[in-house]
Amino acid sequence: MEKAYLVLSNGKIFEGTRIGADIDSVGEIVFTTGMEGYLETLTDPSYAGQIITQTFPLIGNYGVIEEDFEGGIFARGYIVRELCDEPSNFRCQYPLEKLLKDHNIPGIAGIDTRELTRIIREEGVMNAKICSSVPEDLSEIKNYCITGAVDEVGIKDVEIYPAEGEAKYNVTLIDYGAKHNILRCLQKRGCTVTAVPHTFTAEQILEGNPDGIMLGNGPGDPAENTFCIEQIKKLIGKVPIFGICLGHQLAALAMGGETVKLKYGHHGANQPVKMADGSRTYITSQNHNYAVVAESLKGKGVEILTNANDNSCEGMEYTGKNCFTVQFHPEACGGPKDTEFLFNRFIDMMGGKENA
Repeated sequence: MEKAYLVLSNGKIFEGTRIGADIDSVGEIVFTTGMEGYLETLTDPSYAGQIITQTFPLIGNYGVIEEDFEGGIFARGYIVRELCDEPSNFRCQYPLEKLLKDHNIPGIAGIDTRELTRIIREEGVMNAKICSSVPEDLSEIKNYCITGAVDEVGIKDVEIYPAEGEAKYNVTLIDYGAKHNILRCLQKRGCTVTAVPHTFTAEQILEGNPDGIMLGNGPGDPAENTFCIEQIKKLIGKVPIFGICLGHQLAALAMGGETVKLKYGHHGANQPVKMADGSRTYITSQNHNYAVVAESLKGKGVEILTNANDNSCEGMEYTGKNCFTVQFHPEACGGPKDTEFLFNRFIDMMGGKENA
């Protein structure tokens, strides 16, 4: 097996075995704590520009099932403690190693992912390089920055997804890199979903006369997407809006709020989120490095959910605007579906049963 190195921007070096594509790659390194769902993780467009570290020690044991993909693969690299090269599952189509090679994703196996995770937790998100030899100059690694991620992953043309059963509502999904299960959660609730590129203007979106608008998830720094923010400003208050992940952040910026980069983000299927009144806690699936500053929206919105670990904002509603947003993924996949009921709330808003 070919030797490979993971070089962090702080100078720390890990030696392991190369997996996936035989190329060098620089990216922002993050860790995800999910024990399952590695396929959904790899195919989540929100990982664009990032090198993914799986904290669970054995990855690939059920192989690749393309039906479980959530989108395209835009990660810059993949790190595991141990890669299973002989998967066993009746749905398996081929090993994970082949998926990485087919999509030109380099990776490393055989390093201490526990130590790596501790470094990220203590020092914060940093850049890294997967390479065949250790570079003497770390400037390429230190200077890397994720830019233009939504432009990279977002759809380029309108796509229409019919409702399952009786068609009750027409929903426009603004695609910043949305996961497929958002579509499925809407379709099975009787929604015909029209996915439009993030380059659509508010006027183009409203011309479609949607019953509701979904602001999907996506990668990168939300503040970078100034055009998208301006369009959301024009849409809020016109029709019911539900935002997820990046959509949550963009809505907050459109309402005059602020976002901040977290120390090491939330990535995984076990993030605890509590109601602001403390009445209940949910376990959620998350993948983001930025968070909304709830205090910046005083007088404009109400914080409805917070993270039980670090108290960061996990949900906002904008009174009188028919708009609410969440930082986590109620559609999960992979992860718990404790909060999928939020899609029902969106349906109720479109049906006039709720005026958020």
